[in-house]
Amino acid sequence: MPAARESLLDAAYTALARRPWSAVRMVDVAAAAGVSRQTLYNEFGSKEGLARALVRREADGYLAGVERALAAHADPRERLTATAEWTAATARENALVRAMLTGCWSERLPAPTLTAVPSSSAVPAQRRADGPLPSPGDFVALVRDRAVAVLGGPGAAKPDTAELARSCELAVRLAISCVSAPPGEGGVTDLVRAALHRQPV
Repeated sequence: MPAARESLLDAAYTALARRPWSAVRMVDVAAAAGVSRQTLYNEFGSKEGLARALVRREADGYLAGVERALAAHADPRERLTATAEWTAATARENALVRAMLTGCWSERLPAPTLTAVPSSSAVPAQRRADGPLPSPGDFVALVRDRAVAVLGGPGAAKPDTAELARSCELAVRLAISCVSAPPGEGGVTDLVRAALHRQPV
């Protein structure tokens, strides 16, 4: 039931924007999605399962945006700058992404454990959500490695891989620091461009 699952996740996300996770009721999520409460439990198993699935979906959405940002320009520095801009903008707009990137979960948000939980779900997407969730350090590594793969891939100039990885990680870490402490005029764009100016990319 992929359509019902997405509708339920959308309803849960909307509910979370209006009230703390502790006040979000499963019956209200089901009603907002236009499905039965039984369908919700069949998909997610529990409120914790719904939380894990919601966090997984937002993590996947953030990483898909990273892929788009890395593909948006020909210049490697501009690709990393676009990735940093996407990171800062998404974290500003999405409290779950902000919490995942910084590790700062407020009492308003669900805070599922990052380790895998036992799963007996028959739903493949839920079994994936019940697996390990990425930590802030995992996100740094995931984005860095994706950037290295794109910037060092076919048709690219062949920079030193270790130096390229350091430059990519620098851009990611700068972006995440801007999530925690927003910069002034020029924002993340100017910071990343200045930092990458002398970096081998």
